[in-house]
Amino acid sequence: MAALSPTCVKAQRQRSRTQNTSVVAARQSGPVILLVCLALVALTWLVFGQTLRHGFVNYDDPSYVYENPTVIKGLTLEGLKWAFTHSHARNWHPLTTLSHVLDCQLFGVEPGGHHFTNVLLHTVTVLLLFFLLWQMTGAYWRSAFVAAIFAIHPLRVESVAWVAERKDVLSGLFFVLTLAAYVRYVRKRTITHYSMVALFFALGLMSKPMLVTLPLVLLLVDYWPLGRFAQSRSNRSQSRTLLPLLVEKVPLLVLSAASCLVTFLVQKSGGAQTEPLPLTWRIGNALTAYVTYIWQMIWPINLAPIYPHPEGGLPAWLVVGAMLILLIVTGTAFLRRRKNPYVLTGWLWYLGMLVPVIGIVQVGAQGWADRYTYLPQIGLYVLVTWTLADVTAGWRYRRELLGAGGALAVAALGWTAWVQTGFWRNSETLWTHTLAVTTENEVAHNNLGEVLDKRDQIDEALSHYEKALEIRSHKQTSRYDFLLALTHSNLGTVLRRKGLLNDAIDHYRKAVELQPDYAEGYFGLGGALTEKGWLDGAIDAFRKALTLEPEYAGAYIGLGTALLRAGRPVEAIVQYQKALELAPQALVALNNLAWVYATSADPSIRNGPKAVLLAEQAVRVTGQDPFYLHKLAAAYAAVGDFPKALETAERALQSATRQGDAALAGELERNILLYQANTALTDTRQE
Repeated sequence: MAALSPTCVKAQRQRSRTQNTSVVAARQSGPVILLVCLALVALTWLVFGQTLRHGFVNYDDPSYVYENPTVIKGLTLEGLKWAFTHSHARNWHPLTTLSHVLDCQLFGVEPGGHHFTNVLLHTVTVLLLFFLLWQMTGAYWRSAFVAAIFAIHPLRVESVAWVAERKDVLSGLFFVLTLAAYVRYVRKRTITHYSMVALFFALGLMSKPMLVTLPLVLLLVDYWPLGRFAQSRSNRSQSRTLLPLLVEKVPLLVLSAASCLVTFLVQKSGGAQTEPLPLTWRIGNALTAYVTYIWQMIWPINLAPIYPHPEGGLPAWLVVGAMLILLIVTGTAFLRRRKNPYVLTGWLWYLGMLVPVIGIVQVGAQGWADRYTYLPQIGLYVLVTWTLADVTAGWRYRRELLGAGGALAVAALGWTAWVQTGFWRNSETLWTHTLAVTTENEVAHNNLGEVLDKRDQIDEALSHYEKALEIRSHKQTSRYDFLLALTHSNLGTVLRRKGLLNDAIDHYRKAVELQPDYAEGYFGLGGALTEKGWLDGAIDAFRKALTLEPEYAGAYIGLGTALLRAGRPVEAIVQYQKALELAPQALVALNNLAWVYATSADPSIRNGPKAVLLAEQAVRVTGQDPFYLHKLAAAYAAVGDFPKALETAERALQSATRQGDAALAGELERNILLYQANTALTDTRQE
């Protein structure tokens, strides 16, 4: 047997002292542990508790939650099956999907409850991270400091304050649970304990595939702090020790490979992948992104939900400088691996966990993103914390200085994170801030345009859409056709509202030419063609949208309306009914179907009782809206209840007059004369 080196003996003694210290601390520091845990919880909620008053934002939240018909239904067998058999926003993360489904079951589509879940998951992960680091290293206060920085660093805001980024906080929880299970397995290697490691890892992958590099992290903690690598002078001895550790990770690597394959297939089929940027551009951006994340960790200001990809615009000196920084730090970490092993572990933790999202494999239009640092930067926090503790080991008043410095750092980061979280309170504040701190950001212009469009600030919305189109048109080399298609589609929507139907149709057609699998583009095209009266083209466009997205309730409604105007009411009814199956509260479907049942000249279609049920449901949602009261009055007349029809029509007339809707008021006055004569309406026009 080879003699142990002095370094190995020192490491063994250190591990022994660490374990003894941990046991003593566990017995003697109960009140202190409780206070630290309470402090971590308080810090987290002081920063992120404000999100319980925030709304959703129009960036992935619609497709993840409040416009997803399967999710908003809550827990159903159909929803459970869908979560595992379908992609969700071009990703396969069934546990994340189920967490959104459960939130809708518990809280409906009220955003406060969804935000509560995000903050709760992050809080639990913070506490588990503290206990995990303490258990592995025996360094109580260092572990607490790392957990505190992780809890409230401004780069965490995107992961916690954004409902659609639930996958970060959920996968983070399973990441820490996997590490904790692994530590237990190392101390008592049994099949049961290893099975728990594999289970938590699989659950993490089903929350967010970014965890594919977790086996690397396990190998790193084998090196430090678990000390499972041979520290002998003999390289042969080291290789004999490393091989079993690698073999031990094979089942986990198989899970990683399976997750990579599923992610690739789902994103390819979902249209998330585009023709890639040149490899040199991607490598250059990846190198600078690594350094950018480090700088943001130190100086976290001007943060935004999306940073536009530079697309070849990086100067060579910047790329070379970033590469030199990475090489110097990596070389230093290897040179110091025996004396300061935590440097190598922390640095490779950071580098390795970012590999799936660093941009070599290109997904999306961002150059980098705050959310990607959620777990990788834990490695840097460990590296910096342990280095500072060692560097100051001989300082006088060391404890006081480190305590004051740590408190100041936590306070500064916490305040910055609190301010940054405030920008996420609604879509307008988020995108206004984003445009203030970034340049040439077409996504921000597009999304702010949507906000203004929904508020009927059409000219302002048009200005932002045109700016987005201008920016994206100058970036044709990226071939991000889906962004250009989105801009054309949004422009079409605004122009359609301004009554410029020919221009709107042109933009919608450009959108679907650029992105042939863009269901929203076909939906908009169908609506514009319907208003133009080109019904055959509209019907074809809506059917194309439904071919691409079979659960698109809005497309069923649009198709029903086009069919109705084309004189095909029986087919229209089928489409409205399908829309209501997907979205039971869809007002347009309720309203239009009630009108068809109430006013059809065909006795086989006319159905007064059904019309009343549907119209009453719509009015319960809309209140005294004259448009919906108008349909309810017609429904009452269809069943012969003319007193109710008259009273409802008169209420609708008063409301329409107050709103200045002369056309509707005139129609209601004519209808009232019919109701006074006990005559029901007969009219299949769709309004």
